[in-house]
Amino acid sequence: MAVGAVAVSEANAGFAHLIDPNRRWYNNRRLIALHAWLALLLVTSSTNGFDSSLMNSFQSLPQWENYFNHPHGGKLGLLNAIQNVGSLAAYPFAPYLSDGIGRKFTILLGAIVMIGGVALQSAAHNINMFIGARFLIGFGLTFAANAAPMLVTELSYPTYRAQLTSLYNSLWYSGNIIASWTAFGTQHMTTEWSWRIPSILQGLASVAQVFLIWGCPESPRWLISKGKDQKALQVLAYYHADGNEEDPLVQYEFNEIKTSIELDRDVSKNVGWKALIATPGNRKRMIIIVALAWFSQWSGNGLVSYYLNKVFATIGITSPTIQLLITGILAIWNLFWAVLASFLCNVLGRRFLFLASTIGMTVFFTLQTICTAQFNIHGNPAAAHAVIAFIFLFYAAYDLAFTPLIVSYTIEILPFPLRAKGFNIFNLVISIALIFNQYVNPIALQNVGWKYYILYCCWNVFEFAFCYFMIVETKNRTLEETAALFDGEDTTAQITAAALEIRHEDKDYDEKASH
Repeated sequence: MAVGAVAVSEANAGFAHLIDPNRRWYNNRRLIALHAWLALLLVTSSTNGFDSSLMNSFQSLPQWENYFNHPHGGKLGLLNAIQNVGSLAAYPFAPYLSDGIGRKFTILLGAIVMIGGVALQSAAHNINMFIGARFLIGFGLTFAANAAPMLVTELSYPTYRAQLTSLYNSLWYSGNIIASWTAFGTQHMTTEWSWRIPSILQGLASVAQVFLIWGCPESPRWLISKGKDQKALQVLAYYHADGNEEDPLVQYEFNEIKTSIELDRDVSKNVGWKALIATPGNRKRMIIIVALAWFSQWSGNGLVSYYLNKVFATIGITSPTIQLLITGILAIWNLFWAVLASFLCNVLGRRFLFLASTIGMTVFFTLQTICTAQFNIHGNPAAAHAVIAFIFLFYAAYDLAFTPLIVSYTIEILPFPLRAKGFNIFNLVISIALIFNQYVNPIALQNVGWKYYILYCCWNVFEFAFCYFMIVETKNRTLEETAALFDGEDTTAQITAAALEIRHEDKDYDEKASH
């Protein structure tokens, strides 16, 4: 099923003529306030990155290794996987909370649970306490990570929506940077505080959310879905038009959201989870979403993200200081490329970035595999250094799409009634892929060594083929227009009908005003 790129220029986007060219994020106090709230939501991803990176850093800390009696094999796999087991336990509840009590209070609940987990981890006196704490962190993270990116998408000013939602997953690396460099800084401490201090710092973002989330606006789309139309209109007007409820852009957004939700509710009424596969459009959505979620953890990056010290061992780098230093530099490198790609998603397009990413990953991971083999077979030091270089180049390619776009693309192609459930499936598949990786990778590396890399070389070729045939271009569309791409032209026309009527009224109004 070949799908070519869909070219939609900003000038042709349905809302483009309604955007005030003088209203920018840096010169409008309401937009500045909105982006401050969005920054509070974006740190959820930083929390995720911090926790996911912490185990990698701990494995390079002799103090942590000694305190917990050098966990290895299945025990080490459990330590890495238990956070995602906790996430799995929370998935049945997350979409119902996001759709039931609202996005922002689901984030609050998740932050409270994570703070409890961080406190337990920081005070852990044995391996069982540490495992239980990581389970609790994963459980709370699922609630926050289900709601936060949806709230970012549903609150954003239209011209900044794609970039901000793409930034959500990109900021995973900001947590990665803090975790990596904190561990690098505490490595010379001779006591257990070398790993307890990084553990404590992990909870700071959640503490900030607990105290500040109360003032954050709720999603206008969620409010409309609950019959709170006037409150939704007020939120849109306050942040998108300086409080003017009659602003053409606000009226366009409000009308399009309301029409879309009512239409999708009628289509998926009384179907529940089955609605995710009830129509051809929804089935295509779910195939793409499940595939991207799996690809995001199964492109070879899982080896580096969770077992970098094991990868270092295969190329002769055993110094904890050197391992932690490379880990810290790699985190900064990743953040740079992911943020850059986030800002380019509406310029280059999602499809271009996905294809460029999969091509780059295939090339650089293959070269990394060749150099690893050369070092292991011939003991060539130059090959070991080349492996490090190709790890950095591989991640630059990975970060073009599979860091910034997987969350934003998943959310934008899902219609509102299915968004929380569909996004929950996305996160569920990621957790399953992570658990599989975290149990299998250390065993495979121990028994197969560098030959295990060949599997990922072949898999990356498949990823390119999938993206070529399945990824639909979505740039420069509203959230409702993007979701409707999968449902055919008739659905798109229905969703935008009311907004088009307003558009004509606005033109008449402008012509009268000019006279």
